[in-house]
Amino acid sequence: MTDPNRPNDNAENPAQTGEPVVSKPYVMPDDPEQGSVEALTKELNEARDRTLRTLAEMENLRKRTSREIADARAYGITGFARDILDIADNLQRALDAVPAEAKAAADPGLKALIEGVELTERSLHATLEKNGVKKFDPTGEKFDPNFQQAMYEVPDPSVPSGTVVQVVQAGYTIGDRVLRPALVGVSKGGAKTAPASAAQQN
Repeated sequence: MTDPNRPNDNAENPAQTGEPVVSKPYVMPDDPEQGSVEALTKELNEARDRTLRTLAEMENLRKRTSREIADARAYGITGFARDILDIADNLQRALDAVPAEAKAAADPGLKALIEGVELTERSLHATLEKNGVKKFDPTGEKFDPNFQQAMYEVPDPSVPSGTVVQVVQAGYTIGDRVLRPALVGVSKGGAKTAPASAAQQN
């Protein structure tokens, strides 16, 4: 006979019942237990690191966008300005076509026309300069292939070799970039220009 008050052995030993034994999950030594102070500190550090990286990326994006906006303002009219230079060249050619003697002896109507062309040319250059486009004339300067394009050489022993002695077409810059290089004639046959290092030593 079984004693009804006797505890059930099967309840005390789950292995005999065939049910799996649930144990506490194994925690890696380097991986703090979930909910512990170390785990929360680790999550906080990771969140801070992600935040700092995001802030750095946003700052880089802001700087890059500011640079692109500044470039767009400074160089956005490059194509238009290059087309306008043809008009400036034609005005200059019109003025150069009138000899000084003919201009001095011209009747009042022709003088008024010449003055009108001169005024238009000055106004055009003032408008270009207001938008960052500047004309440059390298006459007398050492030839610089970044700003000038050599068209021919001029035998001239009176100036150092490699000096710009004639300007066929003026050059223009927009901001700190070359919009159009100056077309020039370069001296040949004179003494060579001293290198920059030698000039600094003297």
